[in-house]
Amino acid sequence: MRPQFGIVDWAVVIAYMGVMVVIGLVVSRKQTDTRYFFLAGRSMPAWAVSLSVLATALSGATFIGAPQIAFDGNLTYLITNIGSVISAFIIAFLFVPPIYRAGTVTIYGYLGHRYGVGARSAAGVMFLFGRLLSSGARLFMAGIGFALMLYGDATTQQLVFAVVLLGVIGTIYTIFGGIRAVIWTDALQITVMVIAAICSIWLLWRAIPVPVAEMVAALRDADGVNKLQLVNTDMSISNPYTLWAGIFAMTVVGVSTHGVDQDMAQRVMTARSPLQGGWALISSILLGVPVVLLFMVIGLLLFVFYQRPDLMGAAAPQDIVEDTRRVFPQFVLHHLPTGLRGLTMAGLIAAAMSTFDSAINAMASCLVADVYAPWRAWRTGKTPDDDGAMPDLAGSRVAVGIMGTILTGFAIVAIFMQERGGDLLINFALGVMAFALAPLLGVFCAALFTRRGNRYSVYAAFAVGIVAVLLLQPYMLPGWFGISIAWTWWWAIVSPLCFLVCAAGKPAPPAPAEQGVSS
Repeated sequence: MRPQFGIVDWAVVIAYMGVMVVIGLVVSRKQTDTRYFFLAGRSMPAWAVSLSVLATALSGATFIGAPQIAFDGNLTYLITNIGSVISAFIIAFLFVPPIYRAGTVTIYGYLGHRYGVGARSAAGVMFLFGRLLSSGARLFMAGIGFALMLYGDATTQQLVFAVVLLGVIGTIYTIFGGIRAVIWTDALQITVMVIAAICSIWLLWRAIPVPVAEMVAALRDADGVNKLQLVNTDMSISNPYTLWAGIFAMTVVGVSTHGVDQDMAQRVMTARSPLQGGWALISSILLGVPVVLLFMVIGLLLFVFYQRPDLMGAAAPQDIVEDTRRVFPQFVLHHLPTGLRGLTMAGLIAAAMSTFDSAINAMASCLVADVYAPWRAWRTGKTPDDDGAMPDLAGSRVAVGIMGTILTGFAIVAIFMQERGGDLLINFALGVMAFALAPLLGVFCAALFTRRGNRYSVYAAFAVGIVAVLLLQPYMLPGWFGISIAWTWWWAIVSPLCFLVCAAGKPAPPAPAEQGVSS
């Protein structure tokens, strides 16, 4: 059964993409230099920053992955938000003020002040590595729905083309508008994403011809499984969505993903003050809970729609779900009316773009400020924070283009990685982030809360962290000893280990050429 993506649907999608490019062009008129390009003059309103952080945190992983989790399982994924909320307050009060006051282009400049330029560059490289893994995976997820829209299928070749097309569009408007374009387009994109989800729930509700009570009963007992289960008190560390993982492990994960990840933290640093930046972060995570719930409700309703023909009766769909990764895009393309189908697919594109645009801008800022500027400073004898060590605005835009190309390439690699692994999409996207962010969290905690450490202990912490995450993979130590450790607990193991390694180094003041705070 091939979906009918009509002219009206294409018009909606093309109009949406056009608006993104126009916003980038309009905002580009206000760009003055590299720091403004990456920090927006620290002039962004808190509400826009909040929506931007929310849009990036949700992404295609939520749009595609959350319905898949509810369709295959239950609602226990929502429990992870407990730790996320706790982590937001920790970051807002303990991380944002000192890092904001450092005044550097990226948050890794703070590590440069504490441990020297070498540590700053090493942290930048770690971030680039981790962001390639996680954002590449998320762009690939969005490519699934886009490939279905283009072809009615999502073979490997079709996924590659869809990913490339999304990557080109996102790179173009980010090159022009910088972080301001990222924030304003993200605010629009999260709005489109939520509208699409609400419309899909409404239409699914209408399409299922049974009373609410009967629908709930079917979900409470789906072949002996309670799909409405919210809390799992199991003490097992193999399940990533238990109450204990949600409270303890996810607090560590949340501090890492939102506190020491330049992609997320960059938006917070564009706010007008540390207080506004912290409030933007807290509100974005609080708003994320009901938005994630919307997409999980979609997954539950899709389960009834596709898996309970006894309830659907004559309204039972003719198409069969062969791959649960595609369940929501498949419903959109086969069963939504013209126009709304286009709007919902625009929501999927919005989810993809909100992750992609912010990722390549953050990666470009890191490449420029933490890798290129120190190298150029070494060549010219300047300090890394001198304006003369930074590229001009054109150079910063070139960096965005380079990062957009590389990230698109890695999204293509992620297609093959996930197909081989076969894990749930959200597990895959979040799990790969641990390689970079878990070690970064340990090092940042040593820098913020102790006077210990030096650049050599920073290098050692990063090396130990990468090896530790690798050993925790299912095919390494857990597989050898017959145990399973869920990705949520990797952070809780690796970050404290990296903190101890970093703090084991004797404190050493940075060299004179490595001191200074940029404006």
